[in-house]
Amino acid sequence: MIGSFPLTRMRRNRVDQATRRLVAENKLSIDDLIWPIFIIEGHNIKTEVSTMPGIKRVTIDQLAFHIEPAAQLNIPALALFPVTSKEKRDSKGSESFNPNNLICQAARELKKHFPEIILIGDVALDPYTSHGHDGIIKNGYVVNDETIDVLARQSINQANAGIDIIAPSDMMDGRVSAIRQELDKENFINTRIMSYAAKYASVYYGPFRDAVESGSLLKGNKKTYQMDPANSREALSEVELDIQEGADSIIIKPGLPYLDIVRRVRDHFNIPIVSYQVSGEYAMLMNAIQNGYLDREQSILETLLCFKRAGANAIMTYFAIEAAKLIKNQ
Repeated sequence: MIGSFPLTRMRRNRVDQATRRLVAENKLSIDDLIWPIFIIEGHNIKTEVSTMPGIKRVTIDQLAFHIEPAAQLNIPALALFPVTSKEKRDSKGSESFNPNNLICQAARELKKHFPEIILIGDVALDPYTSHGHDGIIKNGYVVNDETIDVLARQSINQANAGIDIIAPSDMMDGRVSAIRQELDKENFINTRIMSYAAKYASVYYGPFRDAVESGSLLKGNKKTYQMDPANSREALSEVELDIQEGADSIIIKPGLPYLDIVRRVRDHFNIPIVSYQVSGEYAMLMNAIQNGYLDREQSILETLLCFKRAGANAIMTYFAIEAAKLIKNQ
């Protein structure tokens, strides 16, 4: 029960900035940020993603320089995404377990320069397949169990290269358990699994697919394995299964359109939750900012704070560097 006006005036706790700081229920911190990074083949190259203004794809030799601002700002983690050339893609995603593929090269390079930064490795086959799907296709269908075998092999390959957290984003059934068993068997006991437990078949991934050059390759859609945007109770089952299989943290993707899922998962489970502010969300916000519809600084910080209010422990965001600077200067 609360009081009534005029004895109770809710505005008293909003009267000045110091009071608002004291009573704030949620705060955004640099510790909350994960920065996604796109890596391309070649030398001395930085290219901008046309549908993601300000976001670069960089070659291995440019990676340390590109990452330096994150290290200086003490951003705790990076998520690595490779842009694999068409020549190295095949129907089974064989490049994913090449010990010298882009993500493994990047991991070794970054550990050499920034050993304190956590590296999160995306585990799925879509960056490596000629058809753009997250698994092996048979008779027009993405098969589950054979895909899991490749994902487990891919995970060991990344762990050997220095990846700290394996992040399976494929949405195959049972892959967390298979990956955990293989990691433990190879003595990667402390290599964590951050599973994309509730990843929806969303339209908001378009610019990301442009960035990793898989959109034009994709045949059909991913609705037989990624979740239906109509469902929320199903997300609770997906998260519970991943927890039972050994996930150390979970990702909910996309972000802002799915804050209700973050809240429901937070209310049901005691596990760290990462919300991914995906490429389409970034592109929409940047479009509004560049056209003067929204204030840049306020819109970035308010949007990220919403993830915290919904119950996320961390936020994977392309605004990580800019947000960290804003938070530091507050």
